[in-house]
Parts: sequence; structure tokens; C-alpha cells
Amino acid sequence: MRVQQVSIFLENSAGRLAEVTKILKDAQINLRAIMIADTADFGILRVISEDSQKMLDVLHAHQYTTRISEVIAVQVENHPGALNDVLVLFRSRNLNIEYLYTAFENVDGRSIIIIKCEDVEAASRLVQENGLSCIGSI
Repeated sequence: MRVQQVSIFLENSAGRLAEVTKILKDAQINLRAIMIADTADFGILRVISEDSQKMLDVLHAHQYTTRISEVIAVQVENHPGALNDVLVLFRSRNLNIEYLYTAFENVDGRSIIIIKCEDVEAASRLVQENGLSCIGSI
């Protein structure tokens, strides 16, 4: 299952992240997962919410540059080595992971790992074939 992720391009300056989260708060958009990557001049905020289209509409109204992409959300047991087990599966099929991060919430005591890779469909099949849950919404 695929999940829509919104990437927001931000100037790397004090307070910019708070501005974006305030806009989302005011629009009553609940964040399910979030991560930020930065360089000296800009950052890329990646967010998964309950309503990607609403988030895009609100951000565009505030003149933010965004992009939507598909990722997978994989449930894993919450114990040492669980992440490595998933990474070994990807390596076994030579599927490159571009980046990953975790979601805010746990489901049934399991962690949720958000994975962005070149071939989302192949990644989704891989985790399902190996008995892992790939969830469609978080």
C-alpha cells in the first residue's frame, strides 16, 4: 500500500518550521509523520497527514512550494534489530532506499517506518511477501 507524502521546501531560517506547523494547526490538519532534511540555505519538510489534498491546498494558499510523492508505511515489531531485518530484505532485492523515517504513532505496539525508494510498488510487494504489514493510511 502506498501513502501520500507532501514535501515542503523551506528557507533555512529561524522560525520557518514553526510558521508551517502553525498554518497546518490553524487548518486543523493532523500530522501523522514528519521529518526535515536541511542544507545551509534550504530545508525539505516531509509530512504525512490525514488529508494530503487539504494540506496541499492550504500550503499553496500560503505560497509554499510543495511536491507530493508516494512512500510506503511498514509496521515492524518494536524490538532491537527490527529495522535491520527490513533493510536486509530491501538489500536482498537490490531495492535502493532513498530515505526513511518513523511515524508519530505506534499501531498495536508496532512501530511504523516510512520508506521512500525508487520502486514503491516493488517495495510494497516485498514487505507483504515477507509477512510485514504495509499500511495504506497512518
